[in-house]
Formats: sequence, structure tokens, C-alpha cells
Amino acid sequence: MSSDFEAYEQDFGTITAEVTNKIGRIPKLSGEEKTQLVLNVDKQLEEVRELLEQMDLEVREIPIQSRPMYSSRLKSYKGEIEKLEKDFKRSRIAYSDEVRNDLLGDDAGSSENQRAHLLDNTEKLERSSRRLEAGYQIAVETEQVGQEILSNLHSDREKIQKARERLRETDANLGKSSRILTGMLRRIIQNRVLVFMLGAIILLTIILAIYFNLRGH
Repeated sequence: MSSDFEAYEQDFGTITAEVTNKIGRIPKLSGEEKTQLVLNVDKQLEEVRELLEQMDLEVREIPIQSRPMYSSRLKSYKGEIEKLEKDFKRSRIAYSDEVRNDLLGDDAGSSENQRAHLLDNTEKLERSSRRLEAGYQIAVETEQVGQEILSNLHSDREKIQKARERLRETDANLGKSSRILTGMLRRIIQNRVLVFMLGAIILLTIILAIYFNLRGH
């Protein structure tokens, strides 16, 4: 698994190096040439995001004792791609001094102020978006935890009901066994009484027989 992660790392390094170079070239271009380069960088950034997703999956499969090291590396890569995306957004509305002067002439200073204002608004929107995403993630995680708790409670309720049913069956079996034992004990006592009575009758018969035999002589 670690070998796959390292292969993804190599691809990540190659693509991000290309993206960094292209982002630096974007402000120097204009027109169709700039549009094509922006689309190309956007496509490569999407490839980088997919690589990060694959790396994240690989980290989850790595043995737990080695996982922290790879998790730390993945976190740094995520930070790097976030910085690249910010630089990319700035580069799309940025122009080099030469291009800006050609396009705007005397209005270059005013355009620079507008660009700074636009960048500031863009960063505010990004921060708001991140907060919304974080809030949404917390809500999703909370919902998942709630569902797990409800599922566990339902499972525990079924276990308790089954335990109660087994207790009822056990009580019924114990009551039946008690009645059977009581009946057996009663029959044993009756049999012993009969044996004693028969023994007494036999003994009395023998005594009477001896008595009448001696009396006849």
C-alpha cells in the first residue's frame, strides 16, 4: 500500500510543478492564449484533487502504526494544493505591468485598485464558503452519530426484549420442573408408607402364626 502512496506522491510532485510554472505565466498573457492556459491549469488541478483522494484512501489502508507519518504528508499536500488554488484564482485576474499597460493605458492605476478590491472580496467569499462547508460537515457528522445512536438503541431494545422472553421461558420451565419434582416426592412418600404398612402386616402375620402354633402344642 505504501508503494502506491509513493507513486501518487511522484505524480503529485510532477503535476504541481507544472501547475506552479503555468500559474506564473498566466498574468503575462491575454486573450485566447490566457484562456487556454487557464483551462489547462484548471484541468490539472482537478487531476491533483483526484490524486489526493486516492492518497487519502491509501492512508486508510496503511497499518495503524505507520499511518501517522503518511497522514502528516497528506496534510501538507492538501495545504500545498490550497495555496496553489489561491494563487491560480489571483493569476486569472492578474496582469503583468506590460500587459496591463497595453490593455488599460492611463487606467492601470484604477484597475489595480479594482483588482485589489476584487481579490479582497474573493478571499472573503472563500472564507465564508469554508465556514459553510465546515458547518455542513459538522451537521452531517452529527446526523451520522445520531443515526448510529438510534440504531444502537434499537438493537439494545431488541436484546432486552429477547432476554425478557428467555426469562419468561426459564420461569415457566422452572415452574413445570418444580411441579414434576413435587409429584415425584409425593409418590415416593406414598410408596414408602405402603412398604411400611405391608411390612407391618407381614410381621403381624408371622407373630400371630408363631403364637397360634405354640398355643396348639
